[in-house]
Amino acid sequence: QVQLVESGGGLVQAGDSLRLSCAASGRTFGRYAIAWFRQAPGKDREFVAGVNRSGGNIYYGDSVKGRFFISRDNGKNTAYLQMNSLKPEDTAVYRCAADFYGPGNVVAPGEYEYWGQGTQVTVSS
Repeated sequence: QVQLVESGGGLVQAGDSLRLSCAASGRTFGRYAIAWFRQAPGKDREFVAGVNRSGGNIYYGDSVKGRFFISRDNGKNTAYLQMNSLKPEDTAVYRCAADFYGPGNVVAPGEYEYWGQGTQVTVSS
């Protein structure tokens, strides 16, 4: 199993950037696919980005393509979400998730076994 802790959220202005981190416990981080999801009040949970075990396969939600970038450093047991050109509609709680087997459907929250508690990102206009 793996435990995930997000950090790096905060309050920023539209157009600013943030980098979120997802720190994982254990010695098998590299065996897990990692994804970022977000959820705003009154909204459904939304897939943001995902990366496979090696970092070679990356997926992004349509709303963040070209602005957000996911990466991972297996040696540090950490995944990242670089968020650029932030918009007010990016305001949400961002959570990272991990799946050992590899998700059959990358964008489906139910595919992921482990979740962090989330970090709040607020973007003012």
